[in-house]
Amino acid sequence: MQSDNPTAAILVIGDEILSGRTREGNAHHLAQLLSATGFDLREIRVVPDDHDRIVAAIRALDKSLGGAYDLLFTSGGIGPTHDDITADAVAAAHGTGIEINDEARALLQARCDRMGTVLTENRLRMARIPVGATLIDNAVSAAPGFSIGNTHVMAGVPEVFRAMVDWLLPRLSAGRPVCSATVEVRRGESDVAEELKAVAAEYADLSLGSYPFHDATGWGTNLVVRGLDQARVDAAMADLRARIGL
Repeated sequence: MQSDNPTAAILVIGDEILSGRTREGNAHHLAQLLSATGFDLREIRVVPDDHDRIVAAIRALDKSLGGAYDLLFTSGGIGPTHDDITADAVAAAHGTGIEINDEARALLQARCDRMGTVLTENRLRMARIPVGATLIDNAVSAAPGFSIGNTHVMAGVPEVFRAMVDWLLPRLSAGRPVCSATVEVRRGESDVAEELKAVAAEYADLSLGSYPFHDATGWGTNLVVRGLDQARVDAAMADLRARIGL
């Protein structure tokens, strides 16, 4: 699919993802929103809680550091425990220091006051922010995410991650949302492959895909056309339907 939208990558951080202990859903959630709001997601990468691996991934993915993509979104590793090392790794990747951020500290203190708890040293770890970063609001638990360069760092807890994404995305410069059309056929992929190939060649600016499934009535295939121009998507789908006899 031809596109001039900003490109994006998602970096998921955490041993618990790679071990299979935690089912990863944040990347899936964000991927849907990026497509709907005008960002082209090009890569999803998962790395362990390893400082050097995180630094290397950020440098490879964030264009402001010579990496591949216009925007980088991260998930995980900014909590209160010893293995939450994302903030330190992001600071290292961007060549800056890390410190207790006054605004972040105030947010945490206000939450502790409301909850009747103490802002302990462990809780205060969540106010450690790379120097030069700006905060990402957290409407759920107050501990903020942050943005530096083209890297946007968010929590791994799904509810918190989603709240941060909802705050962040409207503040970014987006392109054009992706349009799509789908038709279900009760035939296997191989039975519609030639027709799909022909339409794909005719509409090279669009993305065409086939996605097989099996249910109680047998095999079928969803044929999907995606692009940035609804009229072109509709024309390609009409052509495809005609070729397969629908």
